[in-house]
Amino acid sequence: MRRITGKERDETLIELQSATDSQTGDETSGNGVSLSERVSLPGHAETDKLQPNKDTVFFRDGVRRIDFVLSYVDDKDGEKKQERRREFEANLEKAGLELETDDKSDSKDQRTYFLKIHAPWEVLATHADVLKIKVPFKESDIPHGQDVPLKWLSHPFRLPAHIMRPSPDYFTYPFDKNKTDFFLINDKDTFFPPSTRNRIVFYILGRCPYYKEGRKDRDKTGIKRLLSNGTYTTAFPLHDCRYWKRARNAECESERYNLYHHWARFLCFYKEQPLNLIRKYYGEKIGIYFAWLGFYTEMLFIAAVMGLICFTYGVLSYDDNISSKEICDPEIGGSIVMCPLCDKKCPFWQLNSTCLSSWQSHLFDNEGTVFFAIFMGIWVTLFLEFWKRRQARLEYEWDLVDFEEEQQQLQMRPEFEIRCTNKRLNKITQEMEPYLSVTSKCARFCLSATTVLFWISLIVACIIGVIAYRLAVYAAFASIIKDPMRKIQLVGRFITPQLATSVTASCINFVIIMILNFFYERVAVWITDMEIPKTHLEYENRLTMKMFLFQFVNYYSSCFYVAFFKGKFVGHPGAYTYMFGKLRNEECDPGGCLIELTTQLVIVMAGKQLWGNIQEALLPLMRNWWSSRKGRHNPENHYSRWEQDHVLQNFSQLGLFYEYLEMVIQFGFITLFVASFPLAPLLALFNNILEIRVDAWKFTTQFRRPVASKARNIGAWQEILNAVAILSVVTNAFIMAFTSDMIPRMVFLYAYGKDASMTGYVNNSLSIYNISQIPQSNRPEDGDYWFVNSSSICRYRDYRYPPGHEKEYTHTMQFWHILAAKMAFIIIMEHVVFVVKFFVAWMIPDVPSEVKARIKRERYLIQEYLHNYEVERLKIQLSASFITEPQSEMSSTSDKHEVLSECL
Repeated sequence: MRRITGKERDETLIELQSATDSQTGDETSGNGVSLSERVSLPGHAETDKLQPNKDTVFFRDGVRRIDFVLSYVDDKDGEKKQERRREFEANLEKAGLELETDDKSDSKDQRTYFLKIHAPWEVLATHADVLKIKVPFKESDIPHGQDVPLKWLSHPFRLPAHIMRPSPDYFTYPFDKNKTDFFLINDKDTFFPPSTRNRIVFYILGRCPYYKEGRKDRDKTGIKRLLSNGTYTTAFPLHDCRYWKRARNAECESERYNLYHHWARFLCFYKEQPLNLIRKYYGEKIGIYFAWLGFYTEMLFIAAVMGLICFTYGVLSYDDNISSKEICDPEIGGSIVMCPLCDKKCPFWQLNSTCLSSWQSHLFDNEGTVFFAIFMGIWVTLFLEFWKRRQARLEYEWDLVDFEEEQQQLQMRPEFEIRCTNKRLNKITQEMEPYLSVTSKCARFCLSATTVLFWISLIVACIIGVIAYRLAVYAAFASIIKDPMRKIQLVGRFITPQLATSVTASCINFVIIMILNFFYERVAVWITDMEIPKTHLEYENRLTMKMFLFQFVNYYSSCFYVAFFKGKFVGHPGAYTYMFGKLRNEECDPGGCLIELTTQLVIVMAGKQLWGNIQEALLPLMRNWWSSRKGRHNPENHYSRWEQDHVLQNFSQLGLFYEYLEMVIQFGFITLFVASFPLAPLLALFNNILEIRVDAWKFTTQFRRPVASKARNIGAWQEILNAVAILSVVTNAFIMAFTSDMIPRMVFLYAYGKDASMTGYVNNSLSIYNISQIPQSNRPEDGDYWFVNSSSICRYRDYRYPPGHEKEYTHTMQFWHILAAKMAFIIIMEHVVFVVKFFVAWMIPDVPSEVKARIKRERYLIQEYLHNYEVERLKIQLSASFITEPQSEMSSTSDKHEVLSECL
């Protein structure tokens, strides 16, 4: 067909001027003469100045909808690219697509051409048949659900019905071009929604060749190849309107405006998400992501409430903490002299100097923490099981029950075709296709594995460097904060050397994490590209595993060190253990290492969330504020819909990958180490409430409209969540046993305490060492012996026999009792939580019984309607074969329509 260019605008404008009037709404001019009168006057001077309304999603005829837009510019390699474009566009027209080009003189930058593509009914019907796209054949008679008691309480959180359910529910069946009268086709122009239309057009673009007729160069195929070699600069479907105002054309849905108004604004943070509208506009893959994120946030509310209760219990039991009272008591804690925490630089110190940190530890290390750790192990299971049910419901409602991966997801990647020069016969298609030899695969795999191990080793080396920093600067902080000659005693009361070291080391570690994360994101993509995965799905799965493995080590390694290594291999005075032979290993605070793990977790988790929100919202907002404000004041007739979308950011194929990765890393923080910080789910809840609206804002205002694609679940992330959930039970059990001070306190209370009281626990938990036996290399170099006259011993945190005992400085029996109790606690907690997890998973079916019944009913109805349809169709054909007169044929045709209508 003939394509319309921008140079033919004036002729087209005069012919179609009535359509222009209806779009612009400018009925009269300043002198009272209507616009139509002014255009119809021959030779009128105003005709040349008239500009049509370009903020539309239709061709210039105002009838054919723009389903896809390609853009390109002329450059140095113009002839070769122009030849590719000519062949490609000719093949698109042979495929049945209709094209319309905007000349560069019509664009705002005066250098970009825009090729608009429309798919007519025949093309849509043919490819809907090929892709087996499900379309409605009967309106659903199944009610949405029963009325919920006190439903009015949720009214403030609800959205209008036309937003929540933008279209009625239908029974659907894969489209068949030969049975169009079986389906509910009222209007062929609107039967397929825009998201389905752009998916079909993208399917055609991805398979359309750009080689000359008669040649069979299969490598020269698809829009992705043309984008990669610069023939076209962008390819995207159009948004249906501006996000801040409705489209003027009544035939345009203005769904983008509805999404922004009811979903993307932060003031809607307490409202439910319009998932059906999201799915209708963006496709099922993006809809599934927001459904999962919303469900995860809802479940976080329960965990956040329980964590807040646990923290509140720690605050309310503040005054009942006998251990902290003993530490702070001048008669008890003030009389206990502690051994130096480092060599030479660290002085002897009094136990009551850690009074504040002991109170802080109690806020998170109390009896409620054990309950919360067990609760979170069960909560994770409930979250995953209920999500499976929610996912199954969405699969049914969104027609994904029988969905298989789309051909465009499983098709060969253009990069694979380009870089794999060897070809072999495909036994299924009987065609030659490129392949990667076994030798090349092994070499690439070895290089990939080596690179991954190198970067993980680099992370471990950075963590060791941070540990070395902690060991080196602790002495400096101890000498500064504890020096009585320095005038910082007010600060020293609130900041212990341990706290100062922990906070600064955590901040440094966070900076290192972000730097390594910046580099490894690019390294992971490079490694995956080097492996040359065959399909897009394989590419995404490989990248997912590499990125999560790296992020797991990067973000969690420092927390694992504090939780399971710090203070565990210290030794005792006279026999300390050293790192690199020079740096003495860190000791835990007398109140335990849990408060340091809390500090590490808060800094890394909160810092990551804060930085992520700045990257996602603040920086794009500041970068685009001026241009977006300027764009709002541009008249619509000067700035076309495709130009407005062209300046937006492209939503890449891996766009959702980074969104999932961010949330899964957060999921690890609130499950793996939640026993050390019960408020972590509360922080995650606040972040996710903001995250939903930030992501919604990005999709509606900052990104071009992505091509709609299907997905029935969250993919490989489901298995990663399951693995993290199982690991979280183990880590929390070990945190409660070895990082928390809970087990030693319980053993003392029930086995060694008097009258079932914690009185005397502090003295019991500290061992004795003779000061005179301290080696010269461990003694304070300043000769800090101001207390020697009153005490010849110092205390240290351990369970060892005192000097003079026949088993001097070896572990006491109480140490082994506590160790046995810790191991028993780990075994019992893990078994209890795992039994409950598996029982809950067994009790909660993955697919609700209601959904199963609906699926069975829909399949039954489809078979029944198809059977009746085929029977009646056969009857009509048999009866028509005996009628020869034209009049009879006409009556039989009307009878056919009547019978079919009765059948349907």
